[in-house]
Amino acid sequence: MKRIFDLIFALIILLIFSPILLIITILIRIKLGSPIIFKQQRPGMHGKPFILYKFRTMSNKRDNNGELLDDEFRLTPFGSFLRKFSLDELPQLINVLKGEISLVGPRPLLMEYLSLYSEEQAKRLFVKPGLTGWAQVNGRNAISWEEKFKLDVWYVENQSFLLDLKILYLTVMKVIKTEDIKNDKHTTMPSFEGNSVNNNKDISL
Repeated sequence: MKRIFDLIFALIILLIFSPILLIITILIRIKLGSPIIFKQQRPGMHGKPFILYKFRTMSNKRDNNGELLDDEFRLTPFGSFLRKFSLDELPQLINVLKGEISLVGPRPLLMEYLSLYSEEQAKRLFVKPGLTGWAQVNGRNAISWEEKFKLDVWYVENQSFLLDLKILYLTVMKVIKTEDIKNDKHTTMPSFEGNSVNNNKDISL
């Protein structure tokens, strides 16, 4: 039932937002150049890698040594606007159609975080990652990694169709109010560096 709902809902949203997607594509090409779509390998269910799609929001500004500048210096005003209203996430509806992610589930993080999870935190990989999730409607980037992972695991252990509907509704409200986009000390979220007693622990699923 969840997969059928994912397919129908994703197709409807893509059709409704197709004019906006076209406008965003043109503006990114003008303001940031190519590529328009940011692609990055992320872990899916049970850690299986897939390619995540997002609209590009950052420039390629580099320092004198040719290294990319920190996110805060590369995030453009237009990119900030896209993130503020979560418009940069819309291409992930393609990931939903492909069955790589669901509409609701723990957000797919970076591949290098996999070996840093505690055994409890690794439970977030027992389900498909999502376009939005329980952690996103309960703090998003304004809460710590530990709080975020606890919320993810709670979702895994308590998931239901009604809970998914609630999360989708709360997500729309969060986007409208543009809440919890930034972390207090970072443009988005600081990097996850593991747990003090579980760093570099290999998790086998």
